Amino acid sequence: MVEGQCLCGLVTYRYHADIEKTIICYCEHCQRAQGSVFGWNSALDKSKFEISSGIKFLKEYFHSPHKARVFCQECGSPIYSYRVDLPEVIRLRLGTVTSGQLPAPTEQAYLEYKPSFLHIDE
Repeated sequence: MVEGQCLCGLVTYRYHADIEKTIICYCEHCQRAQGSVFGWNSALDKSKFEISSGIKFLKEYFHSPHKARVFCQECGSPIYSYRVDLPEVIRLRLGTVTSGQLPAPTEQAYLEYKPSFLHIDE
């Protein structure tokens, strides 16, 4: 099991399984949404994900007609995203995990946007 929360702690969640794969994404959208040089995510089975507290503090922003980014409207922490055409999958933002095991990333996407100063094995 994995647990996590937003920065202010109003939104907490549990994932009732192990996270098996993680990915680093350097696309410009992830950089802007995370306020960082990359997004660190994992595609998860939505049926095993639960918001433990603070669901009323979650806000959805549709970045495109089919993709929503979900964040805490109090502190702005990105929690997960989803696509309407893949309703059984969410992409958890792994910087919000507070307990549980996270495997090292096995994939990097949009390497053309990776900053040259960043050295992560490819």
